Order: sequence, then C-alpha cells, then structure tokens
Amino acid sequence: MFILWGSPSGAEASDFKAISRQNVAQIIITSEKNNNYIGDNENPTIIYHNTIISSKNIEVPRVAILLPLSGKYKKLGQSMLNAAQLALFHFADKNFELLPLDTKGTINGARVAGATAIREDAELILGPVFNTAVKAIESMTSQSGITVLAFSSDYTVAGNNIFTMGFLPSEQVRRIVKFSIEKGIRRFALIAPNNNYGQAVYSALRSTVNLYGATLTSEVLYDINTKNFSPIIRGLANFDMRQRMLTQEKSQLLNQNNNVAKKALLALNGVQTIGELPFDALLIADGGERLRSIAALLPHYDLDPKKVKMLGTGQWDTGGLGSEPALLGGWFSSPSSQGRREFVIRYENIYGETPHRLATLAYDATALAAVFAQSNKDDRQIKLPSKTQFFRNMNITSPRGFLGLDGIFRFSKKGYVERGLAVFEIKMRGIKLISPAPQKFFSQDKE
Repeated sequence: MFILWGSPSGAEASDFKAISRQNVAQIIITSEKNNNYIGDNENPTIIYHNTIISSKNIEVPRVAILLPLSGKYKKLGQSMLNAAQLALFHFADKNFELLPLDTKGTINGARVAGATAIREDAELILGPVFNTAVKAIESMTSQSGITVLAFSSDYTVAGNNIFTMGFLPSEQVRRIVKFSIEKGIRRFALIAPNNNYGQAVYSALRSTVNLYGATLTSEVLYDINTKNFSPIIRGLANFDMRQRMLTQEKSQLLNQNNNVAKKALLALNGVQTIGELPFDALLIADGGERLRSIAALLPHYDLDPKKVKMLGTGQWDTGGLGSEPALLGGWFSSPSSQGRREFVIRYENIYGETPHRLATLAYDATALAAVFAQSNKDDRQIKLPSKTQFFRNMNITSPRGFLGLDGIFRFSKKGYVERGLAVFEIKMRGIKLISPAPQKFFSQDKE
C-alpha cells in the first residue's frame, strides 16, 4: 500500500516521503517548487505549467488536470488546483509536468480541455469533476488510450479506462446501515433528493437492508427544488394518523370518568401524538440548507431523536450540525478525518483560506500520479522521438490499495473507487469518532 501523505517539516520543506508497505521499503521523493505562470498564449485553457526539467535530453511525464477554473464553479476548481500543486510540491521529482486545463464548468469546456490534453501529449488525465464532463471526454480518451482519474462521485461514468475517485454515496450508505444493524436497528426509513445521488442512496439502502435481513419501511424522494418540507415530513411521520389516535384515546378516557382514566388523561397533556413509528432509524441523505430545513421540522411532527436514530451520509461532514437539536446523537459515515485535518491546516497556512471539501481528491490524485511516475523514471534517461509511457506499469487496481488524505482507497477493475469509511456521531460542539475506518482492505479481490 502506498501512503500518499506529504510530511513537511516546514512551509518550504523539500523532502517528503512515500512509503510502500508492500515492499516494506521507504522511497524518499525530493521535490523543488517552481510554478511558472504562462500568461496569455494561443491556448488560454492552459493556466499553469508546473515543471522542472533538469536536462533537455530527458523525457518528462505530462499529466493533465481538468478543472472548472472559470465560470460558476471556479472557486471549487481553484481550490482543487491549489491542492494539486501542494501534492506536486510534496511528491513530484525534478522531472514532472502538471498541465491544468479549464473546463469552464461546462460540457463543451470539458470537451475542449480533453482535446487539449490529448493534443498536448498528456499521458494521464486527472478530473474532470462533474459526471457530465466525464461523459463528454469519454470517447476521445478511450480512443487515445489515456487513463483518467475522474473526481466524480457517479460510479456509472467509470469504465473504459476511466476511474472515479469521488466519494460514492452507495459506500457511505452500506457503512452506516451495517453499523446501525450491528447496534440493533432493524427498521429503516429514507428521505433523499430525487436525483442521481438520491437514487444511488435509495438503491444502496434497499440492497443493504435486504442483505442483512433488515427492513426499509418508508422512503421519500423529493424534488431538489423543494422549499417547503412540511408536507413531506408530516407524511413520513404519519403525523395525522397518530394525532387522530391521540384524539380518540383522549375521548375514550373522558368517557370512562374514573380516577385511573383521569390520571392517564393528565399524562397525555403536552403529547402531540401516540402510536409507534414504523421505523427505528431515519436516513437523511442530504446536506446544507436542505438538511437544516428538514432537521428543524422533525420535532414539530413528533419525530423524536430519542426514539428514532438519525442517520446521514458524508454530506453531514460539515461543521455546525450540533446546533440542530434533532440531529444531536445522529450517526453518519465519512472518510477518516485525521489526514484531511492536517491537510486543511497546511492549506490554510499557505493560501489563507479553507479548502473545498473535494480538494483532497485533487491532492491524492496528483500524489498518486507522481508516485507512479517515479516507478518508471528509468525511461527518462533518453529522449525518445515519441512520448514514453511513464504510467504503463501503473497498477491502479492493486487490491492492496493506497492511503491518502481521506484514508485507504482502491479502484475496482470496473473503475469505481472503494474507500475505508469511519462512523461519526453529531455532538453539540463537533463530531465524535465512534467507529474508526479500517487500516487495510481485508479482501484482496476487487472486481
């Protein structure tokens, strides 16, 4: 297993380590920082060259990274590019070229960037971010035989030498549901957006509960443009029926007119509903403002977190959810936070801002490319008339996998990523690790 962590002793440190546990050997990769801005040129989609060439007679591995560096998602793209440059500084040797290309956050921009990467003789493509952009370059990369490490979380775009690095919702669902079942939860409900993400969550939840003999009793997939979640939560909680049951119970107690009935009636003061819910856990597969809107309504419709365990995916992996009472004590699955925490501190010290959550993907992909380029460095001794294949021996589907900022990961032969995930609990002031991510993959066979 390759460990893809840069370990600087200071902001300008130049020696970093990549450790191969498979060979029980330590590889010291020396790097020098040299970011040359190209400025205006005939092809403005090329933003930077990051290359250090020690000799004109040495062939250099060229890696293209496709990001939305302009347009609606330019902040995301710049954050990921910054992370890639950090990885370049930490891992690349003196003969490595990173070629950032702007997809502009559009399908056509992705096509242009992909064509530019091929025309510029890139041997490996990192990115793009969005599934539509990955689909836009699939045909041309397949024809040219270039391996693509895409940042998409849509596993359906994998294949034809395209590997997805994004955080798959299906994996997160399997991890949190299996953990919940181990803790005694057997009946599940789901609320999720009706889009590709929500459909992936629904499919994974349904298959996982069937696998472990549990039950999916209720599911709601809502329109992503929904503003008012009250009718949705009201229906999911069977609120009207349970409220009618309360009214009927009170009426029966009033008719009895005895001390026992009076005490029982008194005990119902302040109670909204009676009757058990058909589920023990509610998986809320969303984040951001929609998650907060849903959470705020749960107590209003008598969905008590003391009786129903709230579950989430990696979209819960943001700060501040402890301010939502309904989510306190809730569980969610996400990659291990240790490596990412160290990366965030380093990134903030250099760039003065917090990196986007997806920035770690760009870091790990660039580090992986740099480490694999090292394994073929003997091919650089002579400049050949055509490009050399520095990544021809890239064992990207190694069952041992790799250790990156987000923990262990490996790629299936079908092209999608498998990650070791942890389980966290929402606390008033942050999150608590309650089930660590695995340190290695136990199955050596990955389809």
